[in-house]
Amino acid sequence: MAYAGQWLGIWIIGNGGAGVDPFGGGGVREGRRQRTSADGLVSRQPELAGRDLLMKAEHTDLPGVLILHPKVHQDDRGFFLERYHRRRYARLPGLDLDFVQDNHSRSKRGVLRGLHFQERHPQGKLVSVLAGRVWDVAVDINAQSPTFRRWVGVELSAENHRQFYVPPGYAHGFCVLSEQADLLYKCTDFHHADDERGLLWSDPDLAIDWPVREPILSPRDAANPSLQGYLRNSRSAAARPG
Repeated sequence: MAYAGQWLGIWIIGNGGAGVDPFGGGGVREGRRQRTSADGLVSRQPELAGRDLLMKAEHTDLPGVLILHPKVHQDDRGFFLERYHRRRYARLPGLDLDFVQDNHSRSKRGVLRGLHFQERHPQGKLVSVLAGRVWDVAVDINAQSPTFRRWVGVELSAENHRQFYVPPGYAHGFCVLSEQADLLYKCTDFHHADDERGLLWSDPDLAIDWPVREPILSPRDAANPSLQGYLRNSRSAAARPG
């Protein structure tokens, strides 16, 4: 249960500092809901084996949505990794950003949070898991986008150290697969309580393949509208006079 989407290539950051796309931007996996593992994809590129890689970034079929793999230094004492490095991340397309707020949430098994976004103050989110496992999802909610209503999901865990970048303009949500999970996400804008918006996790038009059928929801998330309902309400509000 690693990934749902289309693979569009990998950027590699090494000690030389430049980004390299070994697939030349070509698609290597097709199908919106096809799942595969990141390790299986990389194994098709034996020339990458043994390189001193500092980070790998996998592009998805949603513009700007990335799956990142920081280099992990591990031995019998434990491990060390750089969870964020401003200059290195800025070399990747779309990640030359200023993160202004870090959020840390803890949730128990079966909890689903989402789908959340801010309307007037959209946030980019760099998401990772410090403990446990989650299924993390990004949804394109821009009605003018060619990938409108499409989604990408990835399993993040304390073991795989993956990071998921969700750009501004996407809805974001996750559900917990372990007994408990700690989620850390860096944001490109501050939280504005009066600007919080949400979409129904089970919206049939989105058809997100969640790995839970009866999640634990907050009352607010349980009452979220569908995407079409949200758009209708937004158009009605915009049409009302002053």
